[in-house]
Amino acid sequence: MRRDLPMMLLRVMVGLIFVTEGVLKFVRPEELGVGRFAALGLPFPQVLAPLVAVIEVVGGLAVVVGLYAGDAALALLAVIVVALVTTKLPILLGRPLGPFAPAKLAHYGWGSFLHEARVDLCMLLGTLAVLLDAGLKVGRRRPWYQSKGL
Repeated sequence: MRRDLPMMLLRVMVGLIFVTEGVLKFVRPEELGVGRFAALGLPFPQVLAPLVAVIEVVGGLAVVVGLYAGDAALALLAVIVVALVTTKLPILLGRPLGPFAPAKLAHYGWGSFLHEARVDLCMLLGTLAVLLDAGLKVGRRRPWYQSKGL
């Protein structure tokens, strides 16, 4: 139990942050959901924002509970990588990346990128740790005739 405590705490932190962000996309759609996705230039924001919100809520709960946590972490990794590319990478570059414009800041480059992306980078590494710890389960099921009892 004591040996597993750090990973349990990491799972709770990562999972609850994703659940909270997913719920907020529904509670504040103009600020964090459909409106934000449209402002970023993401395609089909009215479909994509609720889809991402559901992935965050369900995936976050799966990570906290430990049910298919690795598979959920893989889906959440996709979400956080897209968030970094669309919102933080333009800050690092100091210019738009395709349709994704950087936020209006006093400075651009590594310092601003690391400051603005600090939570996203923590979530990326935390989610990667959950994936590495839990592994993937989908597609790795034994057929019924190869069960442990035989």
